[in-house]
Amino acid sequence: MIPVCDRYWLRNAHIPLPLLTPLATASALALEAQRPFGDDFQLVDLEIVDGVIATIAPAGTTPEGSPSVDLGSGIVFPCFADLHTHLDKGHIWERTPNPDCTFDGAIDTIQADAQKHWDADDVYRRMEFGLKCSYAHGTKALRTHIDASGEQGDISFGIFKALQTAWSDRLILQAASLVSLDYYLTPEGEQLADHVADAKGILGGVAYMNPEIEAQVDRAFTLAKARNLNLDFHADETNDPHSITLRIIAETAIRHQFQGQVVCGHCCSLAVQDPETAQRTIALVKEAGIGIVSLPMCNLYLQDRQTGRTPRWRGVTLLHELKQAGVPVAIASDNCRDPFHGFGDHDGLQVFSLSVKIAHLDQPYGSWCRAITSNPADLMGLPTVGRIGVGLPADLVVFKARRYSELLSRSQHDRMVLRSGRAIDTTLPDYAELDDVMAKA
Repeated sequence: MIPVCDRYWLRNAHIPLPLLTPLATASALALEAQRPFGDDFQLVDLEIVDGVIATIAPAGTTPEGSPSVDLGSGIVFPCFADLHTHLDKGHIWERTPNPDCTFDGAIDTIQADAQKHWDADDVYRRMEFGLKCSYAHGTKALRTHIDASGEQGDISFGIFKALQTAWSDRLILQAASLVSLDYYLTPEGEQLADHVADAKGILGGVAYMNPEIEAQVDRAFTLAKARNLNLDFHADETNDPHSITLRIIAETAIRHQFQGQVVCGHCCSLAVQDPETAQRTIALVKEAGIGIVSLPMCNLYLQDRQTGRTPRWRGVTLLHELKQAGVPVAIASDNCRDPFHGFGDHDGLQVFSLSVKIAHLDQPYGSWCRAITSNPADLMGLPTVGRIGVGLPADLVVFKARRYSELLSRSQHDRMVLRSGRAIDTTLPDYAELDDVMAKA
């Protein structure tokens, strides 16, 4: 049990070295002997004072007598940052499943469900259900894409702003507009950019290959520059090697000398292009300062799906090659229990665990733990989120597992989540909360 007091110690906390700030790492490494399970972790004692990490010291070197909890070498992560979600689509599977589980089937099914059901109450309840899951699992910051065209955009952005206010003491929430990029060539697209600016959101959209794609991407950058907005694109969510929207986005960012943050999600086609083509694109992405967010669970679910045929590839982008080139890489939840992905629970650990197995982010694990913590936090402009250091809030996820093989082999449903040093209720919302919503005809 975590002491209910303003000052206490977490003893024998096993922290992945990449998640410690440089100053904390230097302090903790004072005793090399405190690394009993290998080079990936440091065993430390954390002093929590008034909800903030006041001291990080090698385990066993701190004074006795203060209130404390011995974690027994249990792993401690900072709270997660979930860079790419779709809260407005979430948790409709029971009433509107994807009939063939393909990408095209998902688009058609979502559109039908939205036209029939997405009033303010429906969107609010499903989005809040997702937030309850995220918070209980240990997320601190979350970005959601919002289907933003026409009247539905007004409804859903209004709900987002209401939830952003209601949850401001628990979660940092960001919203990115989601439309096909041709929308920005219309007067309605310019009005949407103004609306996003008023909401302090992120200008976003889906980039599809088409004869006007270069003009569409250019227009998105022009609108963003004029309003000082960051950009977040869905790019190349396909196994077509001729889909090169990521390259077009990178070239446009360089041409515009864009100073804001650009994030591109999915980028699946990069993995089915020839090595020379892929490397040229990666070099442009690096030059443009673009961050990449991979959605391994959703892309594993959708990509290369054909009825009666075993899929031949995993759908993920070139995570290792991007990281080796110095491109900031994140992983995220994406869709949860909707036609684009029939599963998911907004759990950062589940995202990390499955991504390790899907994309071979192990042996060595190295700094891949940053992909669900500090890397997405940096791309969200949140420098104090997703890392552990002196002076930072004690927003932590505490596991009984002591090493990665234990952490990634069980669900860790018994984790503790600390926010400002206090343990929160980690009870997940009951699916029955949505029974009447799912029962809509």
